Amino acid sequence: MSANTPAETRELTATERAERQRAVVQALGRVLPTDAILFTPEDTTPYECDGLTAYRERPLVVCLPETESQVQAVLKACHALAVPVVARGAGTGLSGGAMPHRMGVTLSMARFNQIKTVDPVSRTAVVQCGVRNLAISEAAAPYGLYYAPDPSSQIACTIGGNVAENSGGVHCLKYGLTVHNVLKVRGFTIEGDPIEFGSDALDTSGYDLLAVLVGSEGMLAVTTEVTVKLVPKPQLARCIMASFDDVRKAGDAVAAVIAAGIIPAGLEMMDGPMTIAVEDFVHAGYDLSAAAILLCESDGTPEEVEEEIGRMSDVLRGCGATAITVSRDEAQRMKFWSGRKNAFPASGRISPDYMCMDSTIPRKRLADILQAISDMETKYALRCLNVFHAGDGNLHPLILFDANDADQLRRCELFGADILETSVAMGGTVTGEHGVGIEKVNSMCVQFSPEENEQMFAVKRAFDPQGLLNPGKVIPTLNRCAEYGRMLVRAGAIKHPELERF
Repeated sequence: MSANTPAETRELTATERAERQRAVVQALGRVLPTDAILFTPEDTTPYECDGLTAYRERPLVVCLPETESQVQAVLKACHALAVPVVARGAGTGLSGGAMPHRMGVTLSMARFNQIKTVDPVSRTAVVQCGVRNLAISEAAAPYGLYYAPDPSSQIACTIGGNVAENSGGVHCLKYGLTVHNVLKVRGFTIEGDPIEFGSDALDTSGYDLLAVLVGSEGMLAVTTEVTVKLVPKPQLARCIMASFDDVRKAGDAVAAVIAAGIIPAGLEMMDGPMTIAVEDFVHAGYDLSAAAILLCESDGTPEEVEEEIGRMSDVLRGCGATAITVSRDEAQRMKFWSGRKNAFPASGRISPDYMCMDSTIPRKRLADILQAISDMETKYALRCLNVFHAGDGNLHPLILFDANDADQLRRCELFGADILETSVAMGGTVTGEHGVGIEKVNSMCVQFSPEENEQMFAVKRAFDPQGLLNPGKVIPTLNRCAEYGRMLVRAGAIKHPELERF
């Protein structure tokens, strides 16, 4: 039995499942009010997936605690019954990390939505895990401060989910990911024991377990409260929209900007098909004749911004930019970014379903991966729109398909696996900020050896010996890697030497 598989592995009959459900509801009924426990199909169906809608599972029970003592009691009850627990925030994740366990409890943290303190002197805020990302910046705005990480779903996603996935966003190149903007996380282990990672100071003694927790996807502990760093709002920000007639020129321009010693506040890339989809939706003023566009932002004092915008413009022209537009005011700057941040809903308007991949490659290989993805479109007979956090090489290809067509879903899965495997072959990794969840757990077999996976299991066992927190996610077992290898062999898609032995 692996460390992320709950003790009960045998598939239960409908009668046994109903009996298990009654036992769990009864146990939770001792520690939660009746309206905080959901178990009928009509009540639990809305929780059957997160933003990755291609895969669904109805949970045994959903509970909605609103105090830390209730969370603690729920975890103790589930631990005593050996029932799996999947913590859930706003459900905006894109890797299936919050997909329920069929025989488990989905622990919704939506009611933990209070901002406890905003301290402008220490430039920190203490917030509950269910607070929306953007709400932190709104609360800090009167003090001239804001919370830097800004994933595209920041209007809805919660800080607890950001911690679970180590979210970033369009400004992570300069300001970092969640792990760089969090001081302390408080929560509970699966046994219901209180636990704290990090401290109010800039450093803490012993192992840096805060960095272990951030990005652990709900596998180690349940987060209830987070202390975040706040940064001063820049005096000025301006954005360049640069057009290119060739994606390789655009990719080379990204590397050239960084090589020039410039760290933009944001550096994003969209290919032509994505630009067309977004412009039809948002009307951001994008150049529809371009094969690719870059959005390059500078922020700081007016003098700093003027100097950096000039340097970036020179680099972009030198790399073959066919047109350069600099935002004339804040309204136009926000319009440029609204287009980028609406790339996902814009894609949803032109396809019944899409699967958003998330891998990272060296910046110098951007043009190479775009060409590889173009070849894959032909290979799998599916369209793909591309948008990148280009500054740090984080790809977000959106594969368009129809989930009602089983063959399209199969081809989409193979397409996604091919992108991830190719990213690893180019010196990258299978995820950048969306997490592994269930979407990329098989592709972890490509990047990590069985010995490396075992070391990750060892960390998991240290926090959760029975494997009850978010089981079946993130870390693949040896059997799973073997099955993945056989699947790729059957599909004629296997390329990676690590899988050849299967």
